[in-house]
Amino acid sequence: MARAVVLLSGGLDSSTVLAVARADGFECHTLAVDYGQRHRAELQAAEAVSAALGARTHRVVRVDLRAIGGSALTDEIEVPTTPTEGIPVTYVPARNTLMLSLALGHAEVIGANDLWIGVNAVDYSGYPDCRPQFIAAFEDLCRLATRAGDEGQDFRVHAPLIHLTKAEIIRRGLELGVDYSITVSCYQADDEGRACGVCDSCRLRRQGFEQAGVSDPTRYRSPAG
Repeated sequence: MARAVVLLSGGLDSSTVLAVARADGFECHTLAVDYGQRHRAELQAAEAVSAALGARTHRVVRVDLRAIGGSALTDEIEVPTTPTEGIPVTYVPARNTLMLSLALGHAEVIGANDLWIGVNAVDYSGYPDCRPQFIAAFEDLCRLATRAGDEGQDFRVHAPLIHLTKAEIIRRGLELGVDYSITVSCYQADDEGRACGVCDSCRLRRQGFEQAGVSDPTRYRSPAG
């Protein structure tokens, strides 16, 4: 069975990606990144999802992106509660580049040639590192920047959700047995993992469940959320 490193944030998309990778026959090794994010409940969710979906191992890597700042998720910047134009302040500079680099390093160590990530270019917040061009460029980097690549091994970066709507992602995940009630997507979830209901991530998630025609299992902090 081929090994794969799956980036797992504990949110809806990455949890679905783990289920897809497992369904495709990979031995999955999940990797969560503690980068100083406000919504730290997602790290606990990632551990729970990894266990629930049968990953072989789960690892947490710590990197302090608060030292860089520049994002509402790592700095003293207010998380927007209404849609904004352009790239929103919840964009974390170089986050996906960093996370994929960590996954690549882990993959070299365990002998995996496949990286899985839950980026999406349809129902997303305008982040530049969620586009197909970025994934293709990073796949090229994998071949050029590693000993394994230099020795002729080929790396693949799987982004199976990149062209799906949030509703399509949810339907696929439900088909594969994902329990979305244990996932955390909110940018400002509380310590118990309850969602605010008003941030961009909550809005996209709620719309996804509505458009999928299924009940939203998200735990909100208040009925209004």
